[in-house]
Amino acid sequence: MHYNLLSTRHEISVGFDIGCNMNRKRSILNRKAGSPTARPGRRRVWAILLLIAFSSCFTKDYSVAYSQYKTQHYKQYTFIELNDVDEYYCIEQLWHKESRWSPTAKNARSSAYGIPQILNLKEQNPFKQIDRGLRYIEHRHGTPCKALQFHNRKGYY
Repeated sequence: MHYNLLSTRHEISVGFDIGCNMNRKRSILNRKAGSPTARPGRRRVWAILLLIAFSSCFTKDYSVAYSQYKTQHYKQYTFIELNDVDEYYCIEQLWHKESRWSPTAKNARSSAYGIPQILNLKEQNPFKQIDRGLRYIEHRHGTPCKALQFHNRKGYY
């Protein structure tokens, strides 16, 4: 077999010296799709397609976990703002009773909205809702534990 490496047009000269002198030139860019060098590329494409097909069949739906993940963020933010474990436990129980930590919770009997269920709350940002709820509790009850005690007696805070 004979290779001509000095070609200026990106051609490979392949010669067979088995009794007859057949030299043929074929451009690297003009190879047919069925050539042996194109097969590994097609195999990779099929392997990727099969991988995508099987992975889409066996993937887990994280929509429930994502909403739970957000709730955990709200609780973490509240804990950081309070910086007190006992007060956090009280507010966690209080807001779980009020809205189950849903930032879109609406009260059917009043205009209470959001995580803290404050009347006429228009805020859509859950973290700002938490800030407003903490300020309300501090202003009206002093601490979340006192607000929870009041809620347990009266049914609202």
